[in-house]
Amino acid sequence: MAEIRERYGLRIITEAIDNESLALVAEWADVIQIGARNMQNFSLLKKAGKLRKPVLLKRGLSATLEEFLMSAEYIMSEGNYQVILCERGVRTFADHTRNTLDLSIVPAVQRLSHLPILVDPSHGTGKRDSVLPMARAAVATGCDGILVEVHNHPEKALSDGPQSIYPDQFARMMDELGQIAPVVGPSGRAGAIRGAIKCWVPHPSAGFLAEEWERSA
Repeated sequence: MAEIRERYGLRIITEAIDNESLALVAEWADVIQIGARNMQNFSLLKKAGKLRKPVLLKRGLSATLEEFLMSAEYIMSEGNYQVILCERGVRTFADHTRNTLDLSIVPAVQRLSHLPILVDPSHGTGKRDSVLPMARAAVATGCDGILVEVHNHPEKALSDGPQSIYPDQFARMMDELGQIAPVVGPSGRAGAIRGAIKCWVPHPSAGFLAEEWERSA
Protein backbone atom coordinates (compact mmCIF):
# COMPACT_ATOMS: atom_id res chain seq x y z
CA MET A 1 0.00 0.00 0.00
CA ALA A 2 2.84 2.38 0.76
CA GLU A 3 4.24 1.68 -2.71
CA ILE A 4 0.88 2.54 -4.29
CA ARG A 5 0.75 5.78 -2.29
CA GLU A 6 4.17 6.86 -3.51
CA ARG A 7 3.54 5.89 -7.11
CA TYR A 8 0.03 7.25 -7.62
CA GLY A 9 -0.49 9.79 -4.85
CA LEU A 10 -3.36 7.89 -3.24
CA ARG A 11 -3.90 8.10 0.50
CA ILE A 12 -4.23 5.01 2.67
CA ILE A 13 -7.06 4.24 5.09
CA THR A 14 -6.69 0.91 6.83
CA GLU A 15 -8.11 -0.64 9.96
CA ALA A 16 -6.52 -1.15 13.35
CA ILE A 17 -8.33 -4.16 14.77
CA ASP A 18 -6.81 -4.05 18.25
CA ASN A 19 -4.38 -2.18 20.49
CA GLU A 20 -1.48 -4.34 19.32
CA SER A 21 -1.92 -3.49 15.63
CA LEU A 22 -2.58 0.22 16.18
CA ALA A 23 1.06 1.36 16.14
CA LEU A 24 1.82 -0.57 12.94
CA VAL A 25 -1.23 0.84 11.18
CA ALA A 26 -0.35 4.36 12.30
CA GLU A 27 3.16 3.96 10.90
CA TRP A 28 1.97 3.22 7.36
CA ALA A 29 -1.56 4.60 7.01
CA ASP A 30 -2.63 8.19 6.44
CA VAL A 31 -5.92 7.56 8.24
CA ILE A 32 -6.59 4.98 10.96
CA GLN A 33 -9.90 3.17 10.61
CA ILE A 34 -11.76 1.95 13.68
CA GLY A 35 -14.27 -0.66 12.53
CA ALA A 36 -17.89 -1.06 13.56
CA ARG A 37 -17.17 -3.87 15.99
CA ASN A 38 -14.59 -1.71 17.77
CA MET A 39 -16.72 1.43 17.97
CA GLN A 40 -17.05 0.96 21.72
CA ASN A 41 -13.55 -0.40 22.32
CA PHE A 42 -12.74 2.58 24.50
CA SER A 43 -9.16 1.57 25.16
CA LEU A 44 -8.48 1.47 21.42
CA LEU A 45 -10.29 4.76 20.87
CA LYS A 46 -8.26 6.57 23.51
CA LYS A 47 -4.98 5.20 22.17
CA ALA A 48 -5.95 6.29 18.65
CA GLY A 49 -6.65 9.73 20.08
CA LYS A 50 -3.11 9.99 21.39
CA LEU A 51 -1.55 9.37 17.95
CA ARG A 52 -2.58 12.73 16.45
CA LYS A 53 -3.43 11.07 13.16
CA PRO A 54 -6.84 11.25 11.41
CA VAL A 55 -9.25 8.55 12.57
CA LEU A 56 -12.17 7.15 10.56
CA LEU A 57 -14.74 5.86 13.04
CA LYS A 58 -17.41 3.48 11.76
CA ARG A 59 -20.80 3.27 13.42
CA GLY A 60 -21.47 0.10 15.38
CA LEU A 61 -24.00 -2.47 14.18
CA SER A 62 -26.63 -1.39 16.70
CA ALA A 63 -25.28 1.95 17.90
CA THR A 64 -27.57 4.90 18.48
CA LEU A 65 -26.65 8.38 17.30
CA GLU A 66 -25.68 9.38 20.84
CA GLU A 67 -23.48 6.32 21.30
CA PHE A 68 -21.80 7.01 17.96
CA LEU A 69 -20.99 10.61 18.87
CA MET A 70 -19.85 9.66 22.37
CA SER A 71 -17.38 7.18 20.88
CA ALA A 72 -15.93 10.01 18.81
CA GLU A 73 -15.60 12.01 22.03
CA TYR A 74 -13.31 9.32 23.46
CA ILE A 75 -10.88 9.98 20.61
CA MET A 76 -11.14 13.75 20.86
CA SER A 77 -10.75 13.68 24.65
CA GLU A 78 -7.11 12.71 24.08
CA GLY A 79 -6.52 15.83 21.98
CA ASN A 80 -7.08 14.37 18.50
CA TYR A 81 -9.87 16.31 16.77
CA GLN A 82 -9.21 14.79 13.33
CA VAL A 83 -12.19 12.44 13.47
CA ILE A 84 -14.28 11.32 10.49
CA LEU A 85 -17.55 9.48 11.10
CA CYS A 86 -18.85 6.75 8.80
CA GLU A 87 -22.34 5.27 8.50
CA ARG A 88 -21.99 1.65 7.33
CA GLY A 89 -25.40 0.16 8.02
CA VAL A 90 -27.09 -1.19 11.12
CA ARG A 91 -28.67 -4.53 11.95
CA THR A 92 -32.45 -4.71 11.51
CA PHE A 93 -35.06 -7.35 10.72
CA ALA A 94 -34.54 -6.80 6.96
CA ASP A 95 -32.98 -9.73 5.11
CA HIS A 96 -32.87 -8.41 1.55
CA THR A 97 -29.54 -6.68 2.29
CA ARG A 98 -26.58 -7.45 4.54
CA ASN A 99 -27.35 -4.41 6.72
CA THR A 100 -29.78 -1.50 6.62
CA LEU A 101 -28.05 1.69 5.51
CA ASP A 102 -29.37 4.41 7.82
CA LEU A 103 -29.06 7.57 5.73
CA SER A 104 -31.20 9.51 8.18
CA ILE A 105 -28.18 9.71 10.47
CA VAL A 106 -26.39 12.07 8.05
CA PRO A 107 -28.54 15.17 8.68
CA ALA A 108 -28.81 14.18 12.34
CA VAL A 109 -25.02 14.18 12.73
CA GLN A 110 -24.71 17.45 10.83
CA ARG A 111 -27.26 19.06 13.13
CA LEU A 112 -25.46 17.99 16.32
CA SER A 113 -21.78 17.84 15.36
CA HIS A 114 -19.11 19.60 13.33
CA LEU A 115 -17.53 16.27 12.38
CA PRO A 116 -17.61 15.14 8.74
CA ILE A 117 -19.62 12.03 7.99
CA LEU A 118 -19.05 9.52 5.19
CA VAL A 119 -21.40 6.78 4.00
CA ASP A 120 -20.33 3.23 3.13
CA PRO A 121 -22.92 1.73 0.74
CA SER A 122 -20.77 -1.37 0.22
CA HIS A 123 -21.03 -2.67 3.78
CA GLY A 124 -24.35 -0.90 4.18
CA THR A 125 -26.01 -3.18 1.63
CA GLY A 126 -23.61 -6.07 1.03
CA LYS A 127 -24.80 -6.31 -2.57
CA ARG A 128 -23.07 -4.95 -5.66
CA ASP A 129 -26.28 -3.97 -7.43
CA SER A 130 -27.34 -1.84 -4.46
CA VAL A 131 -24.09 0.10 -4.06
CA LEU A 132 -24.61 2.67 -6.83
CA PRO A 133 -28.26 3.53 -5.99
CA MET A 134 -27.44 3.94 -2.30
CA ALA A 135 -24.32 5.98 -3.12
CA ARG A 136 -26.52 8.36 -5.10
CA ALA A 137 -28.97 8.56 -2.22
CA ALA A 138 -26.15 9.16 0.25
CA VAL A 139 -24.84 12.14 -1.70
CA ALA A 140 -28.38 13.51 -1.91
CA THR A 141 -28.53 13.57 1.91
CA GLY A 142 -25.50 15.89 1.93
CA CYS A 143 -22.86 13.50 3.29
CA ASP A 144 -19.22 14.57 3.10
CA GLY A 145 -18.03 11.58 1.08
CA ILE A 146 -18.52 7.90 0.38
CA LEU A 147 -16.49 4.77 1.00
CA VAL A 148 -16.86 1.99 -1.56
CA GLU A 149 -15.15 -1.29 -2.30
CA VAL A 150 -13.74 -1.79 -5.80
CA HIS A 151 -12.28 -4.95 -7.32
CA ASN A 152 -11.53 -5.86 -10.93
CA HIS A 153 -12.17 -9.58 -10.16
CA PRO A 154 -14.59 -9.60 -7.19
CA GLU A 155 -15.22 -13.32 -7.60
CA LYS A 156 -11.57 -13.82 -6.56
CA ALA A 157 -11.62 -11.29 -3.72
CA LEU A 158 -10.22 -12.41 -0.39
CA SER A 159 -13.23 -10.82 1.32
CA ASP A 160 -16.43 -8.92 0.54
CA GLY A 161 -16.47 -9.85 -3.15
CA PRO A 162 -20.29 -9.74 -3.50
CA GLN A 163 -20.35 -6.09 -2.41
CA SER A 164 -17.35 -4.92 -4.45
CA ILE A 165 -18.10 -2.97 -7.63
CA TYR A 166 -16.11 -3.19 -10.86
CA PRO A 167 -13.82 -0.31 -11.96
CA ASP A 168 -16.20 0.66 -14.78
CA GLN A 169 -19.05 0.85 -12.27
CA PHE A 170 -16.88 3.05 -10.07
CA ALA A 171 -16.22 5.41 -12.98
CA ARG A 172 -19.94 5.62 -13.78
CA MET A 173 -20.77 6.15 -10.12
CA MET A 174 -18.38 9.08 -9.79
CA ASP A 175 -19.82 10.68 -12.93
CA GLU A 176 -23.34 10.37 -11.50
CA LEU A 177 -22.33 11.68 -8.09
CA GLY A 178 -20.64 14.62 -9.73
CA GLN A 179 -24.02 15.62 -11.16
CA ILE A 180 -25.91 15.18 -7.87
CA ALA A 181 -23.48 16.94 -5.51
CA PRO A 182 -23.78 20.46 -7.02
CA VAL A 183 -27.57 20.24 -6.73
CA VAL A 184 -27.32 19.56 -3.00
CA GLY A 185 -25.13 22.65 -2.71
CA PRO A 186 -22.75 23.95 -0.03
CA SER A 187 -25.44 23.96 2.65
CA GLY A 188 -25.64 20.20 2.29
CA ARG A 189 -21.85 19.90 2.54
CA ALA A 190 -21.80 17.65 -0.54
CA GLY A 191 -20.60 20.25 -3.02
CA ALA A 192 -17.07 18.80 -3.04
CA ILE A 193 -17.94 15.12 -2.74
CA ARG A 194 -15.07 12.68 -2.77
CA GLY A 195 -15.08 8.94 -3.20
CA ALA A 196 -12.87 7.03 -0.84
CA ILE A 197 -11.91 3.66 -2.27
CA LYS A 198 -11.32 0.43 -0.41
CA CYS A 199 -9.90 -1.79 -3.10
CA TRP A 200 -8.34 -5.21 -3.46
CA VAL A 201 -6.70 -4.72 -6.85
CA PRO A 202 -3.34 -5.50 -8.49
CA HIS A 203 -1.05 -2.57 -9.24
CA PRO A 204 -2.06 -2.05 -12.91
CA SER A 205 -5.58 -1.04 -11.86
CA ALA A 206 -4.35 1.45 -9.28
CA GLY A 207 -3.48 3.97 -11.97
CA PHE A 208 -7.09 3.98 -13.13
CA LEU A 209 -8.39 4.41 -9.60
CA ALA A 210 -5.96 7.23 -8.90
CA GLU A 211 -7.08 9.00 -12.08
CA GLU A 212 -10.72 8.68 -11.08
CA TRP A 213 -10.01 10.13 -7.62
CA GLU A 214 -8.25 13.21 -9.00
CA ARG A 215 -10.83 13.80 -11.71
CA SER A 216 -13.78 13.58 -9.37
CA ALA A 217 -12.37 15.44 -6.38
